[in-house]
Amino acid sequence: MARRGDGIYQRGATWWLDFTHEGKRHVLRIGKGINQTAAREIAQVKRAGSLKGEAGIGRKRADIGFDQAKDEFLKWADANKRPRTARTYRQCLQALAVSFAGQRLSAISAFDIERHKQARLKAGVRVMVNREREVLRAVYNRCREWGKYEGNNPVMAVKGVRESEGRLRFLEPEEEAQLLAAAKAPGLRAIILAGIYAGLRIESEALTLAPADVDFRTGQLTVQSAYAKSGKTRRVPMNATLRAALAPLKEQATGATLFISRMGTPYRSIRSAFETACRRAGLADVTPHVLRHTFASRLVMAGVDLRTVQELGGWSSLELVQRYAHLSPGHKAEAVERISAARFTENSPTLFTTRGARGILTVRKRAVSKAAPVAQVDRAAVS
Repeated sequence: MARRGDGIYQRGATWWLDFTHEGKRHVLRIGKGINQTAAREIAQVKRAGSLKGEAGIGRKRADIGFDQAKDEFLKWADANKRPRTARTYRQCLQALAVSFAGQRLSAISAFDIERHKQARLKAGVRVMVNREREVLRAVYNRCREWGKYEGNNPVMAVKGVRESEGRLRFLEPEEEAQLLAAAKAPGLRAIILAGIYAGLRIESEALTLAPADVDFRTGQLTVQSAYAKSGKTRRVPMNATLRAALAPLKEQATGATLFISRMGTPYRSIRSAFETACRRAGLADVTPHVLRHTFASRLVMAGVDLRTVQELGGWSSLELVQRYAHLSPGHKAEAVERISAARFTENSPTLFTTRGARGILTVRKRAVSKAAPVAQVDRAAVS
Protein backbone atom coordinates (compact mmCIF):
# COMPACT_ATOMS: atom_id res chain seq x y z
CA MET A 1 0.00 0.00 0.00
CA ALA A 2 2.94 2.29 -0.59
CA ARG A 3 2.03 5.78 -1.81
CA ARG A 4 3.65 6.99 -5.00
CA GLY A 5 4.94 10.48 -5.53
CA ASP A 6 1.77 11.41 -7.43
CA GLY A 7 -0.36 10.46 -4.41
CA ILE A 8 -1.91 7.27 -5.78
CA TYR A 9 -1.78 3.94 -4.02
CA GLN A 10 -3.43 0.54 -4.26
CA ARG A 11 -5.28 -1.22 -1.47
CA GLY A 12 -6.29 -4.68 -2.56
CA ALA A 13 -7.67 -4.34 -6.09
CA THR A 14 -8.74 -0.70 -5.59
CA TRP A 15 -6.68 2.38 -6.44
CA TRP A 16 -6.89 5.55 -4.31
CA LEU A 17 -5.73 9.18 -4.60
CA ASP A 18 -4.47 10.90 -1.44
CA PHE A 19 -3.27 14.53 -1.61
CA THR A 20 -3.31 17.74 0.46
CA HIS A 21 -4.24 21.19 -0.86
CA GLU A 22 -3.94 24.37 1.27
CA GLY A 23 -3.88 22.34 4.45
CA LYS A 24 -6.95 20.26 3.53
CA ARG A 25 -6.55 16.52 2.90
CA HIS A 26 -8.40 14.85 0.00
CA VAL A 27 -8.79 11.05 -0.25
CA LEU A 28 -10.59 9.94 -3.43
CA ARG A 29 -11.42 6.49 -4.80
CA ILE A 30 -10.02 6.06 -8.31
CA GLY A 31 -11.30 2.64 -9.37
CA LYS A 32 -11.02 -1.13 -9.03
CA GLY A 33 -9.42 -3.70 -11.32
CA ILE A 34 -7.42 -1.22 -13.39
CA ASN A 35 -3.71 -0.98 -14.07
CA GLN A 36 -1.37 1.66 -12.72
CA THR A 37 -1.27 3.73 -15.91
CA ALA A 38 -5.04 4.02 -16.04
CA ALA A 39 -5.12 4.82 -12.32
CA ARG A 40 -2.63 7.66 -12.83
CA GLU A 41 -4.67 9.19 -15.67
CA ILE A 42 -7.94 8.97 -13.73
CA ALA A 43 -6.21 10.46 -10.67
CA GLN A 44 -5.25 13.57 -12.65
CA VAL A 45 -8.89 14.09 -13.65
CA LYS A 46 -10.13 13.44 -10.10
CA ARG A 47 -7.60 15.89 -8.63
CA ALA A 48 -8.57 18.66 -11.07
CA GLY A 49 -12.28 18.09 -10.47
CA SER A 50 -11.86 18.21 -6.71
CA LEU A 51 -9.96 21.49 -6.81
CA LYS A 52 -12.52 23.05 -9.18
CA GLY A 53 -15.34 22.08 -6.86
CA GLU A 54 -13.51 23.52 -3.88
CA ALA A 55 -13.18 26.83 -5.74
CA GLY A 56 -16.82 26.80 -6.74
CA ILE A 57 -16.01 25.93 -10.37
CA GLY A 58 -18.10 23.40 -12.20
CA ARG A 59 -20.96 23.33 -9.68
CA LYS A 60 -24.11 25.35 -9.42
CA ARG A 61 -23.69 28.14 -6.90
CA ALA A 62 -26.50 29.29 -4.65
CA ASP A 63 -28.26 32.34 -6.05
CA ILE A 64 -31.57 34.09 -5.44
CA GLY A 65 -33.63 36.73 -7.19
CA PHE A 66 -33.83 40.26 -5.82
CA ASP A 67 -37.60 40.03 -5.35
CA GLN A 68 -37.37 36.86 -3.29
CA ALA A 69 -34.41 38.22 -1.34
CA LYS A 70 -36.40 41.38 -0.57
CA ASP A 71 -39.36 39.38 0.75
CA GLU A 72 -37.16 37.10 2.88
CA PHE A 73 -35.29 40.08 4.31
CA LEU A 74 -38.50 41.92 5.22
CA LYS A 75 -39.87 38.81 6.97
CA TRP A 76 -36.69 38.70 9.02
CA ALA A 77 -36.87 42.44 9.76
CA ASP A 78 -40.51 42.25 10.88
CA ALA A 79 -39.59 39.47 13.31
CA ASN A 80 -36.32 40.89 14.63
CA LYS A 81 -36.36 44.68 14.30
CA ARG A 82 -38.42 47.48 15.79
CA PRO A 83 -41.47 48.43 13.69
CA ARG A 84 -40.00 51.80 12.78
CA THR A 85 -36.76 50.18 11.56
CA ALA A 86 -38.71 47.61 9.56
CA ARG A 87 -40.70 50.42 7.92
CA THR A 88 -37.47 52.15 6.91
CA TYR A 89 -36.16 48.90 5.39
CA ARG A 90 -39.40 48.49 3.45
CA GLN A 91 -39.21 52.05 2.13
CA CYS A 92 -35.60 51.58 0.99
CA LEU A 93 -36.31 48.24 -0.69
CA GLN A 94 -39.25 49.71 -2.59
CA ALA A 95 -36.89 52.32 -4.04
CA LEU A 96 -34.25 49.68 -4.82
CA ALA A 97 -36.85 47.49 -6.55
CA VAL A 98 -37.29 50.19 -9.20
CA SER A 99 -33.73 49.43 -10.35
CA PHE A 100 -33.28 45.75 -9.48
CA ALA A 101 -36.66 43.98 -9.60
CA GLY A 102 -36.59 40.83 -11.73
CA GLN A 103 -32.79 40.41 -11.48
CA ARG A 104 -30.82 37.78 -9.65
CA LEU A 105 -28.42 38.97 -6.96
CA SER A 106 -25.47 37.58 -8.91
CA ALA A 107 -26.45 39.70 -11.94
CA ILE A 108 -26.40 43.00 -10.04
CA SER A 109 -22.99 44.62 -10.42
CA ALA A 110 -21.30 47.47 -8.62
CA PHE A 111 -21.84 49.55 -11.78
CA ASP A 112 -25.61 48.89 -11.57
CA ILE A 113 -25.64 50.02 -7.93
CA GLU A 114 -23.63 53.13 -8.76
CA ARG A 115 -26.10 53.94 -11.54
CA HIS A 116 -29.00 53.59 -9.05
CA LYS A 117 -27.16 55.89 -6.65
CA GLN A 118 -26.65 58.57 -9.30
CA ALA A 119 -30.31 58.37 -10.34
CA ARG A 120 -31.41 58.89 -6.74
CA LEU A 121 -29.05 61.84 -6.34
CA LYS A 122 -30.45 63.36 -9.52
CA ALA A 123 -33.96 62.92 -8.09
CA GLY A 124 -32.92 65.03 -5.09
CA VAL A 125 -33.20 62.36 -2.38
CA ARG A 126 -29.61 62.57 -1.19
CA VAL A 127 -30.52 61.74 2.40
CA MET A 128 -31.88 58.33 1.35
CA VAL A 129 -28.96 57.25 -0.84
CA ASN A 130 -26.82 55.98 2.03
CA ARG A 131 -29.81 54.31 3.73
CA GLU A 132 -30.63 52.38 0.56
CA ARG A 133 -27.00 51.38 0.09
CA GLU A 134 -26.79 50.03 3.65
CA VAL A 135 -30.05 48.10 3.31
CA LEU A 136 -28.93 46.49 0.03
CA ARG A 137 -25.60 45.57 1.64
CA ALA A 138 -27.51 43.96 4.52
CA VAL A 139 -29.70 41.99 2.07
CA TYR A 140 -26.62 40.47 0.43
CA ASN A 141 -25.01 39.64 3.77
CA ARG A 142 -28.17 38.04 5.16
CA CYS A 143 -28.71 35.94 2.05
CA ARG A 144 -25.13 34.70 2.31
CA GLU A 145 -25.66 33.78 5.96
CA TRP A 146 -28.85 31.93 5.07
CA GLY A 147 -27.08 29.95 2.31
CA LYS A 148 -29.30 31.46 -0.40
CA TYR A 149 -26.50 33.32 -2.17
CA GLU A 150 -22.83 32.60 -2.84
CA GLY A 151 -20.67 35.31 -4.24
CA ASN A 152 -19.25 38.72 -3.57
CA ASN A 153 -21.21 41.62 -2.13
CA PRO A 154 -21.06 44.24 -4.93
CA VAL A 155 -22.30 46.97 -2.59
CA MET A 156 -18.88 47.03 -0.91
CA ALA A 157 -17.37 48.52 -4.07
CA VAL A 158 -19.79 51.46 -4.08
CA LYS A 159 -19.01 54.45 -1.88
CA GLY A 160 -21.65 56.28 0.09
CA VAL A 161 -22.21 60.02 -0.24
CA ARG A 162 -21.16 62.65 2.22
CA GLU A 163 -24.13 63.88 4.20
CA SER A 164 -24.54 67.46 5.28
CA GLU A 165 -25.10 67.93 9.00
CA GLY A 166 -27.58 70.64 8.17
CA ARG A 167 -28.56 73.48 10.44
CA LEU A 168 -28.48 72.67 14.14
CA ARG A 169 -31.93 73.90 15.23
CA PHE A 170 -32.78 74.09 18.91
CA LEU A 171 -35.31 76.03 20.96
CA GLU A 172 -34.49 79.22 22.79
CA PRO A 173 -36.19 79.55 26.22
CA GLU A 174 -38.70 82.03 24.78
CA GLU A 175 -39.57 79.61 21.97
CA GLU A 176 -40.05 76.81 24.47
CA ALA A 177 -42.51 78.95 26.42
CA GLN A 178 -44.42 79.82 23.22
CA LEU A 179 -44.60 76.17 22.18
CA LEU A 180 -45.84 74.96 25.57
CA ALA A 181 -48.48 77.70 25.66
CA ALA A 182 -49.71 76.63 22.21
CA ALA A 183 -49.84 72.92 23.12
CA LYS A 184 -53.34 72.60 24.55
CA ALA A 185 -53.37 68.96 25.72
CA PRO A 186 -51.53 68.22 29.02
CA GLY A 187 -50.21 64.98 27.55
CA LEU A 188 -48.71 66.79 24.58
CA ARG A 189 -47.02 69.36 26.83
CA ALA A 190 -45.53 66.57 28.96
CA ILE A 191 -44.21 64.79 25.87
CA ILE A 192 -42.58 68.02 24.68
CA LEU A 193 -40.92 68.43 28.08
CA ALA A 194 -39.71 64.81 27.98
CA GLY A 195 -37.93 65.66 24.73
CA ILE A 196 -36.43 68.93 25.99
CA TYR A 197 -35.42 67.80 29.50
CA ALA A 198 -34.68 64.08 29.03
CA GLY A 199 -33.63 63.99 25.37
CA LEU A 200 -36.08 61.22 24.50
CA ARG A 201 -36.70 60.27 20.87
CA ILE A 202 -40.39 61.05 20.71
CA GLU A 203 -41.99 58.23 18.73
CA SER A 204 -39.78 55.32 19.76
CA GLU A 205 -38.89 56.29 23.35
CA ALA A 206 -41.32 58.85 24.79
CA LEU A 207 -44.57 57.43 23.45
CA THR A 208 -43.64 53.93 24.62
CA LEU A 209 -42.99 54.95 28.24
CA ALA A 210 -44.89 52.93 30.81
CA PRO A 211 -45.93 54.36 34.21
CA ALA A 212 -43.39 52.02 35.84
CA ASP A 213 -40.60 53.65 33.80
CA VAL A 214 -41.03 56.87 35.80
CA ASP A 215 -39.58 56.33 39.28
CA PHE A 216 -39.94 59.32 41.62
CA ARG A 217 -38.19 57.47 44.44
CA THR A 218 -34.90 57.29 42.52
CA GLY A 219 -35.70 60.37 40.46
CA GLN A 220 -34.96 58.52 37.22
CA LEU A 221 -36.75 57.91 33.96
CA THR A 222 -35.99 54.58 32.22
CA VAL A 223 -35.91 53.98 28.48
CA GLN A 224 -36.27 50.24 28.00
CA SER A 225 -33.83 48.47 25.66
CA ALA A 226 -36.68 47.26 23.43
CA TYR A 227 -37.43 50.86 22.45
CA ALA A 228 -33.98 52.47 22.65
CA LYS A 229 -32.27 52.96 19.30
CA SER A 230 -29.03 51.58 20.74
CA GLY A 231 -30.81 48.47 22.02
CA LYS A 232 -29.57 49.25 25.55
CA THR A 233 -31.57 50.32 28.57
CA ARG A 234 -30.91 53.94 29.50
CA ARG A 235 -31.74 55.87 32.68
CA VAL A 236 -32.04 59.65 32.71
CA PRO A 237 -32.31 61.71 35.92
CA MET A 238 -35.47 63.84 36.01
CA ASN A 239 -35.10 67.51 36.89
CA ALA A 240 -37.78 69.47 38.78
CA THR A 241 -39.49 70.65 35.58
CA LEU A 242 -39.93 67.16 34.21
CA ARG A 243 -40.97 65.68 37.57
CA ALA A 244 -43.74 68.27 37.89
CA ALA A 245 -44.99 67.46 34.38
CA LEU A 246 -44.99 63.67 34.78
CA ALA A 247 -46.28 63.36 38.35
CA PRO A 248 -50.00 63.92 37.57
CA LEU A 249 -49.82 61.66 34.51
CA LYS A 250 -48.41 58.78 36.53
CA GLU A 251 -51.04 59.33 39.23
CA GLN A 252 -53.86 59.08 36.70
CA ALA A 253 -52.33 56.25 34.62
CA THR A 254 -54.36 53.04 34.48
CA GLY A 255 -53.03 51.41 31.32
CA ALA A 256 -49.73 50.22 29.91
CA THR A 257 -48.62 53.60 28.54
CA LEU A 258 -47.95 56.87 30.35
CA PHE A 259 -49.06 59.39 27.74
CA ILE A 260 -52.78 59.40 26.93
CA SER A 261 -54.40 61.74 24.43
CA ARG A 262 -57.52 63.80 25.15
CA MET A 263 -59.47 61.05 23.36
CA GLY A 264 -58.45 58.66 26.13
CA THR A 265 -56.24 56.53 23.87
CA PRO A 266 -52.43 56.14 23.88
CA TYR A 267 -50.53 58.50 21.60
CA ARG A 268 -49.34 56.77 18.42
CA SER A 269 -47.83 59.93 16.96
CA ILE A 270 -47.72 63.61 17.86
CA ARG A 271 -46.75 64.92 14.45
CA SER A 272 -50.10 66.50 13.56
CA ALA A 273 -50.70 67.98 17.04
CA PHE A 274 -47.08 69.16 17.21
CA GLU A 275 -47.27 70.90 13.84
CA THR A 276 -50.49 72.62 14.93
CA ALA A 277 -48.83 73.84 18.16
CA CYS A 278 -45.80 75.13 16.23
CA ARG A 279 -48.05 76.99 13.83
CA ARG A 280 -49.97 78.59 16.71
CA ALA A 281 -46.67 79.54 18.38
CA GLY A 282 -45.30 81.03 15.17
CA LEU A 283 -42.29 78.68 15.13
CA ALA A 284 -40.65 77.64 11.85
CA ASP A 285 -38.34 74.71 11.06
CA VAL A 286 -39.27 72.92 14.30
CA THR A 287 -39.87 69.16 14.29
CA PRO A 288 -40.22 66.78 17.26
CA HIS A 289 -36.52 65.90 16.86
CA VAL A 290 -35.60 69.54 17.57
CA LEU A 291 -36.62 68.84 21.18
CA ARG A 292 -33.79 66.31 21.45
CA HIS A 293 -31.38 68.79 19.85
CA THR A 294 -32.47 71.32 22.48
CA PHE A 295 -31.68 68.85 25.27
CA ALA A 296 -28.13 68.22 24.00
CA SER A 297 -27.45 71.85 23.13
CA ARG A 298 -28.45 73.13 26.57
CA LEU A 299 -26.33 70.51 28.33
CA VAL A 300 -23.26 71.51 26.31
CA MET A 301 -23.88 75.24 26.82
CA ALA A 302 -24.15 74.53 30.57
CA GLY A 303 -20.63 73.07 30.53
CA VAL A 304 -21.53 69.36 30.61
CA ASP A 305 -18.83 67.24 28.95
CA LEU A 306 -19.67 65.48 25.69
CA ARG A 307 -19.20 61.99 27.11
CA THR A 308 -21.90 62.63 29.71
CA VAL A 309 -24.17 64.13 27.05
CA GLN A 310 -23.69 60.96 24.99
CA GLU A 311 -24.69 58.72 27.89
CA LEU A 312 -27.72 60.80 28.85
CA GLY A 313 -29.04 60.96 25.29
CA GLY A 314 -28.18 57.39 24.30
CA TRP A 315 -26.09 58.29 21.26
CA SER A 316 -24.18 55.29 19.91
CA SER A 317 -20.89 57.15 19.48
CA LEU A 318 -19.17 60.29 20.68
CA GLU A 319 -18.80 61.37 17.05
CA LEU A 320 -22.56 61.95 16.84
CA VAL A 321 -22.38 64.37 19.78
CA GLN A 322 -19.41 66.32 18.42
CA ARG A 323 -21.70 68.57 16.37
CA TYR A 324 -22.78 70.25 19.62
CA ALA A 325 -19.21 70.93 20.81
CA HIS A 326 -19.00 74.40 19.26
CA LEU A 327 -21.88 75.55 21.49
CA SER A 328 -19.65 75.47 24.57
CA PRO A 329 -18.07 78.95 24.81
CA GLY A 330 -14.36 78.77 25.43
CA HIS A 331 -14.30 75.02 26.08
CA LYS A 332 -10.98 74.64 24.21
CA ALA A 333 -9.40 77.59 25.98
CA GLU A 334 -10.49 76.20 29.34
CA ALA A 335 -8.98 72.80 28.51
CA VAL A 336 -5.61 74.39 27.71
CA GLU A 337 -5.69 76.39 30.94
CA ARG A 338 -6.29 73.21 32.93
CA ILE A 339 -3.07 71.59 31.75
CA SER A 340 -1.22 74.83 32.43
CA ALA A 341 -2.47 74.89 36.03
CA ALA A 342 -1.56 71.26 36.53
CA ARG A 343 1.99 71.49 35.16
CA PHE A 344 3.31 74.73 36.54
CA THR A 345 3.49 75.33 40.28
CA GLU A 346 5.28 77.84 42.46
CA ASN A 347 7.82 75.17 43.57
CA SER A 348 8.80 74.11 40.03
CA PRO A 349 12.37 74.96 38.92
CA THR A 350 12.68 77.77 36.40
CA LEU A 351 13.16 76.83 32.76
CA PHE A 352 14.18 80.31 31.61
CA THR A 353 13.76 83.93 32.54
CA THR A 354 13.59 86.77 30.03
CA ARG A 355 13.03 90.47 30.17
CA GLY A 356 10.14 91.83 28.15
CA ALA A 357 8.58 95.21 27.62
CA ARG A 358 6.52 94.87 30.81
CA GLY A 359 9.23 93.46 33.01
CA ILE A 360 10.62 90.02 33.80
CA LEU A 361 8.76 86.97 32.49
CA THR A 362 9.52 83.64 34.15
CA VAL A 363 8.32 80.29 32.78
CA ARG A 364 8.69 77.21 34.94
CA LYS A 365 8.91 73.50 34.18
CA ARG A 366 8.77 70.30 36.19
CA ALA A 367 12.00 68.80 37.42
CA VAL A 368 13.76 66.16 35.30
CA SER A 369 15.40 63.26 37.09
CA LYS A 370 19.19 63.06 36.75
CA ALA A 371 18.75 59.39 35.86
CA ALA A 372 16.24 60.15 33.14
CA PRO A 373 17.18 59.30 29.54
CA VAL A 374 18.30 62.13 27.31
CA ALA A 375 15.06 61.82 25.29
CA GLN A 376 13.08 63.03 28.30
CA VAL A 377 14.80 66.43 28.42
CA ASP A 378 12.35 69.26 27.73
CA ARG A 379 12.69 70.26 24.08
CA ALA A 380 12.27 73.94 25.00
CA ALA A 381 15.71 73.79 26.66
CA VAL A 382 17.40 73.05 23.36
CA SER A 383 15.15 74.82 20.87
